[in-house]
Amino acid sequence: MLPLPGSATRSRVGSLPVPPTQPPSTSRGPRPESRIWTVMLLLGTCLLYCARVTMPICAVAMSSHFDWDKKQSGIVLSSFFWGYCLTQIIGGHLSDRIGGEKVLLLSASAWGFITAITPLLTYISSAYLIFMTIARFLMGLLQGVYFPALASLFSQKVCESERAFTCSTVGTGSQFGTLVIGGAGSLLLDWYGWESVFYFSGLLTLLWVYCMCKYLLNEKELIIHLEHLAKGLSLSKQTKVPWKQLFKKAPIWAVIVAQLSTGSTFFTLLSWLPTFFKDTFPESKGWVFNVVPWLVAIPTSLFSGFLSDHLINQGYKTITVRKFMQVIGSGVSSIFALCMGQTSSFCKAIVFASVSIGLQTFNHSGISVNVQDLAPSCAGLLFGVGNTGGALLGVVCVYLAGHLIETTGSWVSVFNLVATVNALGLCTFLIFGEAQRMDTDSAYVDL
Repeated sequence: MLPLPGSATRSRVGSLPVPPTQPPSTSRGPRPESRIWTVMLLLGTCLLYCARVTMPICAVAMSSHFDWDKKQSGIVLSSFFWGYCLTQIIGGHLSDRIGGEKVLLLSASAWGFITAITPLLTYISSAYLIFMTIARFLMGLLQGVYFPALASLFSQKVCESERAFTCSTVGTGSQFGTLVIGGAGSLLLDWYGWESVFYFSGLLTLLWVYCMCKYLLNEKELIIHLEHLAKGLSLSKQTKVPWKQLFKKAPIWAVIVAQLSTGSTFFTLLSWLPTFFKDTFPESKGWVFNVVPWLVAIPTSLFSGFLSDHLINQGYKTITVRKFMQVIGSGVSSIFALCMGQTSSFCKAIVFASVSIGLQTFNHSGISVNVQDLAPSCAGLLFGVGNTGGALLGVVCVYLAGHLIETTGSWVSVFNLVATVNALGLCTFLIFGEAQRMDTDSAYVDL
């Protein structure tokens, strides 16, 4: 068992067995600190999605309040991804160098503050579209470092046989967060207006940061010296990742393309599903379609992680398991997404949406973990590269979805777009995906 960077006696993430390069611990279970860290990181992911989904949840109400059409709503929603793509790589590299937990807390402090003050921006000027777009851009900028930081942390702390379950457990925070903001946010939206949803999400995030700093990190761990930050941002000859060699390998491109496709399609559904249900079934209750799909996704995510690790421990090849999980996460989930556009029944649409969103969580045990299989020494940075591509394509897909709805008047084209992009990424991963380490060449130096 290894402590988190900067702490000699405490603060470990998840079960945190030692990496494969070190002898495994003989202890039968994680210490209480490990469980606390797992819960707190899950809560952090939950609050990240609470903040991220506030705008989609409030999109219809804000469009009515500010007199936006679908194209203008698409501009605001897609602006998140412009910021999101800019900090992925640097966030992953910085986490590899100075510690992922420091990067997580810095970003959470900032995005919590931005979320809490977003409603106040409407009092500054009547240029609501511009200010909301800027706020959404900053949100993406600040949240872009989060998942690369987690990938860096897990690649250094969790052995291969337990990575899928650890990642899936913390990853359920995304469903919890969407569930919480879908339920509580829908009620707050109906009772107190869209502004209350932003206050709720932002203040909870700041409370989480306070608890992390107060109870899990000591004073030395909280201090980041400027010279250490500069070293973390630099790429010296001793620690520079040899991109030329790394990107000559087909499995690297396969996981990046797959991550790009799944990320962009997930963002598209996340951004537009509330509007789809509100437009297609005007009499439906917001808390139903904003809660049920994400409620289903929580046990599905945990099951996918357990199943993946179980299959590997039973002797199945790692890459076979990764590809199997990805077939379910990208392929089967797309079939149910297509079904959403073909039904006129609210109950069936809820079922299709729930199954589609639930099965997408199998991606946690597919390509998300495959990044750590391929290059654990620079997993944060490599994950950031893939997420950058996903965010860039997310900008295009989210905006394109709004354009398609506005011009065709049909949601079928949106779900066709989702299925097509997923199919391209899945085929690439099935053909070229591997699970052997690609960073063990002598030219590589662990970060």
